[in-house]
Amino acid sequence: MNDSHRSSGHAHHTEHHGRELDARYLGIAFGLITLFMVAEVIVAVYSSSLALIADAGHMLTDAGALATSIWATRLAMRPAVGSWTFGFKRAEILSAAGNGVLLLLVAVLVTFESIHRLVKITPVNGSAVTTVALVGIAVNILTVYVIAKASRSSLNVEGAYQHIVTDLYGFLATAAAGIAIIVTGYERADAIASLVVVVLMLRASWGLLKASGRILLEAAPENISLDEIRVHLLEVDHVIDVHDVHAWTLTSDMPALSAHVVVEDSCFSDGHAPQIIDELQACLIEHFGVEHCTFQLEPSGHLDHELGTH
Repeated sequence: MNDSHRSSGHAHHTEHHGRELDARYLGIAFGLITLFMVAEVIVAVYSSSLALIADAGHMLTDAGALATSIWATRLAMRPAVGSWTFGFKRAEILSAAGNGVLLLLVAVLVTFESIHRLVKITPVNGSAVTTVALVGIAVNILTVYVIAKASRSSLNVEGAYQHIVTDLYGFLATAAAGIAIIVTGYERADAIASLVVVVLMLRASWGLLKASGRILLEAAPENISLDEIRVHLLEVDHVIDVHDVHAWTLTSDMPALSAHVVVEDSCFSDGHAPQIIDELQACLIEHFGVEHCTFQLEPSGHLDHELGTH
């Protein structure tokens, strides 16, 4: 077995082990959130608190997001087979996009109910709200600590993380509303706290949908400039031109690139072409961190026969 095969095998083992750990941490977080959510719904109904209902609804999406993230992580661990030539790695991106949509839907529902509560005041048990919110803060801090141990470079894990962090901030707002109700009797504070949670949901949702959307629509990674790539590749000896450059992201932290590279005609007769490919790959790894790349070497006259060049 040569060094490249050993390196590939080691990288695959490391990636697989990392996803196993991610799934384990996400599972612990799922258990914590689910247990607390059940208790919160009971208290929310008893206290007539919209803020707690909003938090419970958000925690339901948290539980769903965590369950989906666990499923996507397990799915991404499956090897490439048959027509699934990249395996199921992009399932993690679909999970992140789903989390963004869930946050958006819950935000819309809570907004409508909050506005209704601002217009028509509903009695709220401030003590119950404050107690549950304080317990919720503790549970969410513990959950954030657990998920932070997973790899947040994965957009899938980051989506679950954003759900929990948003919920933590929501509980802080809910605790403040509960205290305000106890001290001042201002029961609209409950609905106002709910709107604060909505703003946080929208912020997290936009971040997840933007990031996952770029990957699903095959946009070039934000940290990669195709113009800079062309400049670096043209510096390789015997390279005349570079065109049809495409860069995209397979899944989190896995950029890919393909390009047509025009080289001197002599490279095809003197056996120098394989060395050029090695140098092109080394250039991308060193300067841009792109390991998954495909190059088509061409003689100078080949461009005249190509259709749909970019």
